[in-house]
Amino acid sequence: MSMNRPHDIGSLSPEMALLGLLYESPGYGYDLHRKVIGDLGQVWHLRQSQAYAILKRLEAQGEISVEKMSQDKLPARQLLHMTEQGRTRFLKWLETPSGGSSRAIRLEFVTRLYFLQMYMPEKIKQAFDQQRKEAEKHIHRLEKARAELPEDQIYNCMSIDLRLEQLKSVLEWLDDSRKYFQPA
Repeated sequence: MSMNRPHDIGSLSPEMALLGLLYESPGYGYDLHRKVIGDLGQVWHLRQSQAYAILKRLEAQGEISVEKMSQDKLPARQLLHMTEQGRTRFLKWLETPSGGSSRAIRLEFVTRLYFLQMYMPEKIKQAFDQQRKEAEKHIHRLEKARAELPEDQIYNCMSIDLRLEQLKSVLEWLDDSRKYFQPA
């Protein structure tokens, strides 16, 4: 019973939240962390040490570059810049719907909306439409998998039933959440 999941739940990370803040201008790690906490603190629970580790990983992957900025009598600060590779990855991520789990939608989709509102508000409707289709596709897959399960597999049935209910609630939430992006 392969579900062809586009996202591995273990890979959900605030990486794009940090990378996306560098899209229009460079920034410092501390400031990026504060911005994520201030604007997306109910989406991502991000410790400062975790933010720095993610930024280090983004640098190692070639998605950000670091410019040392000297300071009088203090250690040099690191000004972070998004590279062309990082820009390409970020823009691709912005246009890709989140997976079909309610967790991926809560974390990734909400973060994606944050950046679309910031940088490309004209694409928000399309993002909602794509995410709705993605959720519906996963509901269909789960319903098919559920129909194929023998009823004596109680725990598998319960798990799929819960995921189905969550995704049906997500569809309602998606429709209801559009109100935040309607013209006043």
